[in-house]
Amino acid sequence: MNCFRNEPKRSRSEELRRYVRSQAMIEMAEEILGMEGDPDLQFLLQGGDLLKVLSPSWKRTRYFRLMEDCKTVWRESKKTFKSSQTCECWCHSFPPSFSLDDISEVQMGRHSEGLKKNTEAQVEGRCFSIMFKGRRKTLDLIASSEEEAKQWVNSLQKMVSRLNNLNTQQKTEHWIFSCLAKADKNQDDKMSKSELKNFLRLINIEVDDEYTEMLFKECDKSKSGYLSGEEIKHFYDLLTSREEVDVIHGEYAKTSGFMSSQNLVDFLMKEQREKAGLADARNIIQKYEPDEKAKQQNLLSKDGFLMYMHSPEALVLNPDHRDVYQDMSHPLNHYFISSSHNTYLMEDQLKGPSSTEAYVRALLKGCRCVELDCWDGSDDEPEIYHGYTLTSKILFKDVIAAIKEYAFKTSDYPVILSLENHCSVEQQEVMARHMSSILGSALVTSPLGDGMPDTFPSPEELKGKFLIKGKRLNKLEASFAAEAADGDDIDVTEEEESNDEDEAQQEQKKKKEKKKLKLAKELSDMVVYCKSVHFHGFEDARQNLSFYEMSSFKESKAMELAEESANSYICHNVEKLSRIYPGGSRTDSSNYDPVPLWNAGCQIVALNFQTTCKEMDINQGRFLVNGKSGYILKPAYMRDVNTEFDPITLTRGEWLKPKALHIMVISAQQLPKVNKKKSSIVDPLVKVQVFGVPADVAKRETIYVENNGFNPSWNENFQFDVYVPDLALVRFVVEDYDSTSDNEFVGQYTLPFNSLKMGYRHVPLLSKNGDVLPSAGLFVHIMVLDAE
Repeated sequence: MNCFRNEPKRSRSEELRRYVRSQAMIEMAEEILGMEGDPDLQFLLQGGDLLKVLSPSWKRTRYFRLMEDCKTVWRESKKTFKSSQTCECWCHSFPPSFSLDDISEVQMGRHSEGLKKNTEAQVEGRCFSIMFKGRRKTLDLIASSEEEAKQWVNSLQKMVSRLNNLNTQQKTEHWIFSCLAKADKNQDDKMSKSELKNFLRLINIEVDDEYTEMLFKECDKSKSGYLSGEEIKHFYDLLTSREEVDVIHGEYAKTSGFMSSQNLVDFLMKEQREKAGLADARNIIQKYEPDEKAKQQNLLSKDGFLMYMHSPEALVLNPDHRDVYQDMSHPLNHYFISSSHNTYLMEDQLKGPSSTEAYVRALLKGCRCVELDCWDGSDDEPEIYHGYTLTSKILFKDVIAAIKEYAFKTSDYPVILSLENHCSVEQQEVMARHMSSILGSALVTSPLGDGMPDTFPSPEELKGKFLIKGKRLNKLEASFAAEAADGDDIDVTEEEESNDEDEAQQEQKKKKEKKKLKLAKELSDMVVYCKSVHFHGFEDARQNLSFYEMSSFKESKAMELAEESANSYICHNVEKLSRIYPGGSRTDSSNYDPVPLWNAGCQIVALNFQTTCKEMDINQGRFLVNGKSGYILKPAYMRDVNTEFDPITLTRGEWLKPKALHIMVISAQQLPKVNKKKSSIVDPLVKVQVFGVPADVAKRETIYVENNGFNPSWNENFQFDVYVPDLALVRFVVEDYDSTSDNEFVGQYTLPFNSLKMGYRHVPLLSKNGDVLPSAGLFVHIMVLDAE
């Protein structure tokens, strides 16, 4: 199908030139991606008609294809035609529908809520959905055949995987290549002075005419008044040179401008504080040196050194911590657990949509405890929504099915289903049947092992399992002594489970419901290791509660306990589980600071995963390591019932081994535009923050660099004293400076203090949604010493 149809007619030579150019661009992109002649890529470039589904009555055929940059998917519509009539450049002709970078998941079949609601079962094999990062709605599509649907799904998944696995150098080349194409307005494969200046704006640099003139003359070796061929390549080399990295390479390159294996060992041991031998150095050279002749001689060039410095093993995050490295055989309550609040919500707590997608997104982010607010629904089917609000409703069984499908895609470790149960006994029985039939043997319905346990099983023992948190009719011990009384439905006092409403809502609720909740035995029996009980104080809990009886705390109560009785809270959490949830006044789904609660040993610190904010950045940073398993082992002194550790007073003890953290912020690379306006250029500054016990909380920031988001440099040094490294987190934040209003967020990266690597390191940057910003990053130097 002709991708240029419905445009104003051009001469045959113009059409041929455009076709040849588009083919050349495709070939360049294919080479960068390493996908020359790949059949899946060719299928997407050719494109095809798909039926877009929005409602039972709104289904429209749209033509989708991958653009010449091999990254942007374009969708044809009447509006597209109208807007493209006067445009000459392919990248401006058609408003992009979406970027492959924005895709989080491609689902085959009628799994999305939209397809289930708006299509019939007979089209199951032709359906597929594209789920996006952030809050963008899922794109539901129907192909003309099952084979075509599978081709779309397989091809898109392959391309997304390929883009995600590009190294930093390839991502930079791909991005700059796309910008060069956009800057070439008249499509003549040449770059005029004005086009060069336009290109610099595209990549986030604003320069004056004098600098543009100087740069242009430097590259225009032919004196023709424009750049082409090798001159553009020379311009690219000037643009992407990393002087600060070249200087480091030069200090150790003792062999005619190359680093020998021994030179590299010296660098790794002295600068990077790594144990390394000649074999390690040779492996690095063989892996990253692009020059075959140098590789044969075990020499590392500037280009090879830069590629190594961008590799995962040379990033700021300890590569050993990317996988599960902690002991996973401790009791479940000895871990911090990634946890979500009101998981079903996509937006606010009052009128926002509820969706199974929200569960999928949370689980894919490594969340291990999800919340289900359950209410009686029509046709005897329980529903999930935020009670006494205008939030939309979803079926309980659909949520359980979505959880079953996505629970263990990111992590193999157990998922806790936190039930807030408002259902009648009859619909509670339906809930129990759905969980039993859908989750099957993965649902824990009795203690592991023989006899009554006296402590939690470990995450390792619970791999691939689901635990139910909720009310239980009796003590677990009773099921071993005698059967519960004839399976009768028994009244259970409804206590902290009215957790998410403010006082007015709770008062309204009390009027509409009895204070007693009838509980179905079938549902009660599914609660094994996480029985919900009311909290009456630490002493009462110690004397009267079994290990599996846990309490939920509103953030205000939890913060009060963490500040006034920190050591008691920590001792409580050595033996019990604690869940914290946001206060009812957070109707906008904002979040509280989770750090003080982790400092108090609380395991299930539940946040609104749908909200982009600093608190979620910190949460993502806490659970970034240990294979993104969603479980982080607490320090030994927070697993000892006799511990004297107090994060507020910091009484001296074996946990107090203060460190001095030295960070030099050197430079940044390829920062994205914050304001999408062509003329808007970032004025970046960097903030370095430390979170942890109160004594460790600190922040420093650089000056801002004016009009340069492409390769700004600072070379500023900061020092932090960190008293409790085990609980500390380090956050790098890039902001766009504004003298008249708050700075705008550009990107951030948060990681545990103990996962920092020393030496010269690149720091990747994440977007507001927590997704990696392609090509963007910081270059820093880190040193950790014993504090004096």
